[in-house]
Amino acid sequence: MRNRNELRRGFTLIELVTVIVILGILSAVALPVYLDYRADARAAACKGALGALRAGVANYYAHAATPAGGGNAAYPSITILGTANSVMNGSVPDNPYDSDGTGNNLVAGTTKGVVTGSTGGWSYNATTGEIWPNTNVDGENAF
Repeated sequence: MRNRNELRRGFTLIELVTVIVILGILSAVALPVYLDYRADARAAACKGALGALRAGVANYYAHAATPAGGGNAAYPSITILGTANSVMNGSVPDNPYDSDGTGNNLVAGTTKGVVTGSTGGWSYNATTGEIWPNTNVDGENAF
């Protein structure tokens, strides 16, 4: 004769509900952490691209001051900066905070931290060589 526990198959409703509740709690804790990772990754990508742009502008300025570069130190114009392989090796990197569909566009800006036109791409002041993200995301336009 078989024991009653040996005939039991499957899970009870209470066991299933308990598992669902535990999974819900775990996902409620994990989702905000995941979203923070996405924001941190976007900020790191923006800082990296901005560092590359600033290094390219500085190299252009230093080369322009040499006899091979014309002997007159000057920052690149916005047109030269936007031309592939003139300042940057390749094209201007994309701004990860872009919202206008063109992440690597350049706009002329005069005040750091102020969005020029629609948000997206980079804002560049050709007279001072300053470049910054053209975004209205809190804290990200201060890089």
